[in-house]
Amino acid sequence: MTNSVDPKNLGKVVVLFGGRSAEREVSLKSGAMVLAALQRNGVDAHGFDPAERGMIELAQGGFDRAVISLHGRFGEDGTIQGVLEWLNIPYTGSGVTASALAMDKILTKAAWISQGLSTPDYVRLEPGFNVDAVVKRLGLPLIVKPAQEGSTLGLTKVKTVEQLQAAFELAFKYDPNVLAEKFVSGQELTVPVMGAGNSAYALPVIRIQAPEGNYDYHNKYIGNETKYFCPSGLTPEFEAEVQALCVKAYQVLGCAGWGRADVLVDEGGKPWLLEMNTSPGMTDHSLVPMSARASGVDYDQLVLQIAASASLKASGLNVGGTR
Repeated sequence: MTNSVDPKNLGKVVVLFGGRSAEREVSLKSGAMVLAALQRNGVDAHGFDPAERGMIELAQGGFDRAVISLHGRFGEDGTIQGVLEWLNIPYTGSGVTASALAMDKILTKAAWISQGLSTPDYVRLEPGFNVDAVVKRLGLPLIVKPAQEGSTLGLTKVKTVEQLQAAFELAFKYDPNVLAEKFVSGQELTVPVMGAGNSAYALPVIRIQAPEGNYDYHNKYIGNETKYFCPSGLTPEFEAEVQALCVKAYQVLGCAGWGRADVLVDEGGKPWLLEMNTSPGMTDHSLVPMSARASGVDYDQLVLQIAASASLKASGLNVGGTR
């Protein structure tokens, strides 16, 4: 990970944050910290909340690049990426297709399975689904979650047959696409990945220890009881294996810029891919900055490097200082 980015070369930067998704509050925190880091380093950076300002204003802003700090729908699903491609504003993170693919957990799993990557078995749930068939295939406990939400919103750990329908109804409130997933008991890890294609590489693995193993919204963003270990404490050989798996998962989806893969290691020591985040959080509780620090890159340097990676994906054109 290179450390030298000249802030003067970044031009006029817009930081997109807030938005209309269920993760708006986290996005506001991420974006505010990213904006402050850019401004602290002399970058001509400006905040922009798409939920409060129109795309015409974005188009007329004269921005040289966009740093996406939006999470969830309309920010991480290819929507804003398509707008920025159309406006010819280079942006951070994955392109339209990879963003949309990674946002949909069902399509993500299908892509990974097609390439032989390990991810827990799953069933798509639709109204009127056969409860007994789902339990027979996946066993109990199992996980039910919306296919296109993040931050564990709408997620339920189902321990009994009787809980399954209510879990589906909760997830369905967030997204009409719902999946039931085989529960994997074990150690939770997360792995940031940077770059694109054959140049993609993983940052140090973070091992997560949440209260009672419950890494929910509160324990991610609000409480301070969750413990994070980076260095992870894994053997170097196993850490390298997990990193290689996450880089492959990132490449299969066509991700670019940066992302973060969530992994569970079962009691037999096998890693299982859970999901890929293409616009990870950048708050004081966030994990990509933690991993970067372990590799010798502080928060401000990380933000500058992410900003410098902005590009147009549809045309294949990288930033050259002008649009």
